[in-house]
Amino acid sequence: MEKGPFSVEWLAQSSRGGGAGEMPGECRPSRLQTPPSVPADSAREREAAEGRSPGHEAGSERSAPGRSRTKFSAAQLQELERSFREQRYIGAGEKRRLAAVLNLSQSQIKTWFQNRRMKFKRQTQDAR
Repeated sequence: MEKGPFSVEWLAQSSRGGGAGEMPGECRPSRLQTPPSVPADSAREREAAEGRSPGHEAGSERSAPGRSRTKFSAAQLQELERSFREQRYIGAGEKRRLAAVLNLSQSQIKTWFQNRRMKFKRQTQDAR
């Protein structure tokens, strides 16, 4: 007996990897690779249990090839903190001025202010 399109058997086979237009006896190679199944004890869970960030190798203390962490000088921090005390959200003009004065990029200034606001938020929540 021929299994026609949309029969239970045809639908079951097509949902296992066959295309919608394939007949039950046909088998075409799939263009997309399906990811291997991830075991319950995945690499991400093991890294979290060991206190590591996903993607970092065990024992690698060096930073990844990319941008290294900016170490601000005492003078830079003093100026950034002074500006933060005056206003928690930095405007474009003040960002440009600080970047020029402190010899930092505008994105570094922006990121410092974002991080400082989060630190301020944590400190005020802990004080309650």
